[in-house]
This record gives sequence, structure tokens and C-alpha cells, in this order.
Amino acid sequence: MRLLFIHSDHLEYESREPVGDIAEPIEGERAHRFDECLVVFMTVEKEDSDHGEGLVKRVADEIAGVMGQVGAPRIVLYPWAHLSSDLATASESVPLLKEIELELLSRDLMVDRAAFGWYKSFTLNCKGHPLAELARHISFKPVGEMGVSKAVLDEEKVRSTFHVLTPEGELFEADSFNFGDHDDLRTFVHHETKKDRTASEEPAHIALMQRHELVDYEPGSDQGNLRWYPKGKVIKILLEHLIRDLCHRAGAMEVETPQMYDYEHPALKKYMERFPARQYVVLSDKKRFFMRFAACFGQFLIATGMNISYRNLPLRLFEITRQSFRREKSGEVMGLRRLRSFTMPDLHTFCADIPQAKEEFFNQFELSMEWMRSLLVPYEAAYRAETAFFHEHREWYERMVRILGRPVLLELFDERYAYFVTKFEFNVVDTQGKAGAISTVQIDVENSELYGIEYTQADGTSAHPIILHTSVSGATERCLYAILEYQARRMAKGEKGEYPLWLAPTQVRFVPVGHAHIQPCMDMVAVLDGVARADVGDREEKVGKKIRGAETEWIPLTIVYGDKEVEAGGLLPVRFRSGETREMTIEELRLFLEGELEGYPNEPTPLPVRISSRPAFRG
Repeated sequence: MRLLFIHSDHLEYESREPVGDIAEPIEGERAHRFDECLVVFMTVEKEDSDHGEGLVKRVADEIAGVMGQVGAPRIVLYPWAHLSSDLATASESVPLLKEIELELLSRDLMVDRAAFGWYKSFTLNCKGHPLAELARHISFKPVGEMGVSKAVLDEEKVRSTFHVLTPEGELFEADSFNFGDHDDLRTFVHHETKKDRTASEEPAHIALMQRHELVDYEPGSDQGNLRWYPKGKVIKILLEHLIRDLCHRAGAMEVETPQMYDYEHPALKKYMERFPARQYVVLSDKKRFFMRFAACFGQFLIATGMNISYRNLPLRLFEITRQSFRREKSGEVMGLRRLRSFTMPDLHTFCADIPQAKEEFFNQFELSMEWMRSLLVPYEAAYRAETAFFHEHREWYERMVRILGRPVLLELFDERYAYFVTKFEFNVVDTQGKAGAISTVQIDVENSELYGIEYTQADGTSAHPIILHTSVSGATERCLYAILEYQARRMAKGEKGEYPLWLAPTQVRFVPVGHAHIQPCMDMVAVLDGVARADVGDREEKVGKKIRGAETEWIPLTIVYGDKEVEAGGLLPVRFRSGETREMTIEELRLFLEGELEGYPNEPTPLPVRISSRPAFRG
């Protein structure tokens, strides 16, 4: 849509002759005069005909914004066919103009609209200040510019076939496979084939994340943007530290790139059409930008400017993208499973060819298995591939499934709807029978050419590398979702919920029996400093209530300390979440924790050590 704004002392016009049968009917006077007004000449173009709900709001926002800038008390909408040669039909234009008028009226603005489809005479007096004449082109097409990429639409249309591949190399159609005791795989396959991402009820992890004061909804933001309390924040930091360590160990170089990118950048615009995600679009200095939904843009632009030799390959770039944004459907956004703002550790590996890409893919598959072990959650694997690529490289797939040691879902598609020819995911099944992808690796066969990324081969000629898109961990928010949902499933069977020891916000809770025992407990916390997060339950409560409090918080190790422990000469009754109790000195406990936590990152206790000093974040 094309708009021309004129801030006018007055506008006079008369509708004189209808243009065929496209003219809107006019009741009453055909001549009008408006003083002190913002005249908006409007041309509806063909691209606006399938405009979606976003265009009306965006045009109304623009008109209201200019009205506020110039201080005009009234708006006059004036259909004018002379701002473009690519016109929409009258049947398309009139309803859109009416929607914009109603949207502005709903904002309590004074609005008049000239009739569509009439030859008019008019006189206009422009005020002549710097903002008195402005022009705008507003586009909000359903593909790309509306925030939905072509790949999203193509993915919804693509026809896939679903299979199960076993460690023995047997391939079954999914609906004929005997799942036996593979209950989670059965649930996962059902979830994938039905493709229902909406939730009929609140997932179990939401109550847990709120009860434990980890993370919560933010009513002051857009849906799918969350607030993190101290205990949840320390979990998030620890997850990020470990994935960072794993990526460095894999030989990745860490970079940092912007959150916002130029919508009209040629390579970026084409890439968005091939990336299956919905984007947020923002305006800045009269230009459109999109908020990143992955680190691809920044890392690819870095690689475009690099001088890369075949000796440098495979070359790995890594970033923890805080924040990434995807405008997911509102019915799909709930809790930590699917968000609109999230943290995505993103690794891209540039490989010389498909054989090298397959080797790196395999290595990152094994790294992803290590990551899943650190979360202590069961998971199901899915491979997705272009049919011809799978059959050409079937033995390679079978090798990975043998290492995994259980059947996997295999989705085959005859036509690529995005840039990747194959990928794998590790998925967790939640309490609702839904699934969330955690780890993933994709083989990209398009974007190095699109971005102009090249490397010099041994013979001195240039070639485009194959790119692996990898997130060993997936979004850190979804990792916490996976942990909480699995623990909810365990609790439903009568088991105790628990955190992996390295992720527990408090790893050791000292419970002093009386006031005199508080300081010795504080001294023991100091002994564990730098090894484990420990605190002291010093509230004026009975010991039994303090122990129940530690149970409710899923604290892995609890130590009651009173006169009996003083008389024991330094031996502490260390009670584990499993119910087992071991006697240890504080030095032995420190050594035990050092061994259990070796290789994992450490962070300080996120709250005051004395429980009595802590506020309640949720009332």
C-alpha cells in the first residue's frame, strides 16, 4: 500500500462523476471541506489483496503516528489511484480501506473517508513545515514480509512418509511397526504424524516452574516472553556454561552477532524464504528489520568475509544467541516448550564436501548424546531426509542408530521444503504426549552459495562449502522443560522429583536444630564454597517442617545438625534424595561432591545463604 501524507490547513473536494460500477454509493452531500487535517492519499496495490491481519494494524499505526507527530486533530482518508501502477481491484480495495477506517475509529480518532471510485475535484493547502509532506510504502505480504517464510508454508504442504528404522537396519512403515515396550517412541510417532502442536491443557512443567520459583509468565510483555527468578536463572546459566564448554571442546570458535538484520539485504531476504520460522519485523529509520531467530545470519555474514582454505575445514563458529525470536502461533506458545523469545546455542560447521559433512554430523550426534545424558532425561531420536539422500547414505544412518541402540523415527520427503537435505533431532516426550526437540544437526546444501561463502581448494580453485546447522542443546529453556516434564512423569508414578545434581539451585541444605547450630552450619557452607551450592535453613520452624521444605525444593543432599551431630565429633548424617543416609565429615563431603560434579560448571548460590533472608518471588 502506498500512502502520501499532507498536513493541510484545509481540504475541499467534490465527488463529481462515478467511475463505472466500481463507485461506492454516496448518501447526502458530495462536496466537503475539512480544516486542520491530515490528508492521507491511499493506493491499494495487488500485493495487498492477500494482506492478512497485520496490514490493517500496521497502516493504522503509521497513520496514527504521523497524526501525532504533526498534531492534526482530524484524519481524512482519500483513495487515490495515482501512487502506483500495480493496483488492486475495487472489490479488494474497498473492504481494506473500510477496515483501516474502522481500526482508526476504534482508537477514538476523528476520521473521515472520501468515497472510492469517483472522479473528484479538490483544493488542498499544505502547511509547509518539514513533516507536512511524507510518503510511505507499507507491505505486509503473507510470505516473508508478514513474518512467515515460504519454507513454513511449504512445510505445511509437503507430503512425508513416516518409518521406523531399527538398530538391526530394518525399515518399517510407522503404522505397521510393533512398538512393544517402546512406549515413548509410539507416543512420539503419533505426535509427529498428527502434527498437532497445540495444548488442550496446561503442561505439568508450568506448575513446577512456578512452584519452585524458577521462571514465570511476564504479563508486561508479548506472549512467549518469560521472566527468570534467581533459581531459574542459575539453572539457565549452568546450561549455557556446559554447552559452551562442549562446543569449545569440539573445536568451535565463539563469536557474537547482532539481534536485528536488514530485511532488504539480498542474501538474508532469500534465506528467510527458505528457513522454516516465523519472524518479527520492526521499523527503524524508515527501514524494515527482522529479529533473528537463529545465529545463521550473523555467522554466515562473518564467513562471507573470511579467507578460508581447505586446510581450515571443517571450520566451526559458535554463539549463544541471547535473545532469539520466533513469532510462533499463539495456540502453540505455552510454558517453556515453545516460546517467542529464547536462548539458542548455535553452532555452524563449514565442510569441504558431503563426506566431510557426514563425519562432522556423526561427531556432533555423539556430542548431542553426551548432552542428553547430562540432563538425565529419556529421549527419542528422529531423522528427517530427502528420500534419495537417505537411500544413498543408508549405511551411515544405520551406524548411528546402532550406536543409539533403539529404534528411531525416520521421516522421508521427496521434495525439499527448506535448505537442509537431512537432519536429526533428539526429542523428549512430555506429560501431554507432546514432543519437544532438544539437540539437532542439519546438513545445509544451499546457503553457502546464496551467501557467497567460498573456500580455496588444494588446486587453487574456489568452491562452496557444505554447512552444518547444529544446536547440541537446543534452546536452554526447552532443556528445563524437558527436565521438569520428565520429573512430573516420575512423580505421577509415585517417585520423587529431582534435578540433576549439577543443576540443582541448592545442592546441599544444612538444617540447624537450634539457634546455636546456625553458625556452625554457616561455617560448613563456607567449606563447600567453590564446589557446591549450599544454604542454611535457619527459619524459626520445627526440624520436620524444615526437612519437608528441602524435600519440596528437590534439594539433593540434606544434613540435620544439632547437639547429636556436635557430639559425633564431626560426622554428618548426609541424607540423599533417594532416602539413603551416609555419614561423612565435611571434608569427605567436599571430596565426594568434587568427584560427582567433575566436568560440570559451577555457579554460586543464587539466593542469600540463610533461608530467613530470602524473599518470596510469587507472593
